[in-house]
Amino acid sequence: MVQPLSNPSGMKFLVFGAGAIGTYIGGSLALAGNQVVFVEQPKMVTELRGKGLRLDLTIDERRKHALSGVEGTKDAFVIDPRSFIIEPSLESALKFGPFDVGIFALKSFDTAPAMEGLRPFVEKLPPILCLSNGVENEQSIARVLGPDKVIYGTVTTAIGRRGPGDVILEKLRGVGVAAGHPLSEKLVSVLDRAYLKCRLYPDAHSMKWSKMLTNLIANPTSAILNMTAAQVFANRDLYKLEIEMLKECLAVMKAQNLEVVDLPGTPVTALAFATKLPLWLSKPFLSRAAGSGRGAKMPSFHIDLYSGRGQSEVDFLHGAVVREGSARGIPTPVNELLTKTLTALTKKEIQLEEFAGQPEKLLEKLRVKGQKSNS
Repeated sequence: MVQPLSNPSGMKFLVFGAGAIGTYIGGSLALAGNQVVFVEQPKMVTELRGKGLRLDLTIDERRKHALSGVEGTKDAFVIDPRSFIIEPSLESALKFGPFDVGIFALKSFDTAPAMEGLRPFVEKLPPILCLSNGVENEQSIARVLGPDKVIYGTVTTAIGRRGPGDVILEKLRGVGVAAGHPLSEKLVSVLDRAYLKCRLYPDAHSMKWSKMLTNLIANPTSAILNMTAAQVFANRDLYKLEIEMLKECLAVMKAQNLEVVDLPGTPVTALAFATKLPLWLSKPFLSRAAGSGRGAKMPSFHIDLYSGRGQSEVDFLHGAVVREGSARGIPTPVNELLTKTLTALTKKEIQLEEFAGQPEKLLEKLRVKGQKSNS
């Protein structure tokens, strides 16, 4: 098992959850010699205390050079459970504080319940780096902890989860951290030394909305129609739907005076420019953008819908576009249709078979909606 490097200039982190992102970020920080305490469900705590964390980082050549003097398995680093702390409750985890920074990378639908759990411990909690997708999570955190305890962040690196505390680096891109907090620059330095390819961004909201733009592509359509991203893009009418969806988001960003910015390893400005091109010219680029970070996996909305867990992030992504558009008088009919349809499927108000493999039914629904709006 790997013994982390000594790092006297490191920081002390409280990581909420040992999911894919939590394990990757927290494990990388531990490997770099930072002190890391995880908060996880009790059933996972015993397991991870026994076996440690397993990070398959073989596609990152820098790791091999930097950690050439430590032992790992043939294809992964197994972090000794004595090198990090994992606790079954926030109350018990806080006994190992004080902490410099918390790492929050939960699903957006878990943010509100998590904040209720944090509320009794506000005074003991450090500033939180929020890496969750969506553009409203930081505001939710700020309402509970205060704006001075929120640091805006984003992750573009693709991570796969093989099991509890067992992740694989699928595509190395990086991490973004917004400037403006007293800890921002130091945090970027520490994350970068942990080989997370961290970059500082001057505008938090431009960074977060640019990331959300990439999350929208072929996500709800795949779930609603039970089709892969490639199948969605192969259908000319569905491809036009995707373009209109992105244009709505870009219009809402423009109304907020937000700039589309490139994220680590992610040319978001090129994606935005592609929406202005003829369909035949933009399709190859957007097709790659839709599938490059997913490999053979289905988009996240599809995974959530077919898991039967009854929750979806669609209202926190496409729904956020609709809400902001409504507040600014910008029509967002495509995002609204996708949000409402997937939400109904998630709540089982509509059966999965209703639209599965039937793009013409979804397109007809949008056409009827457009006629009603114009009448």
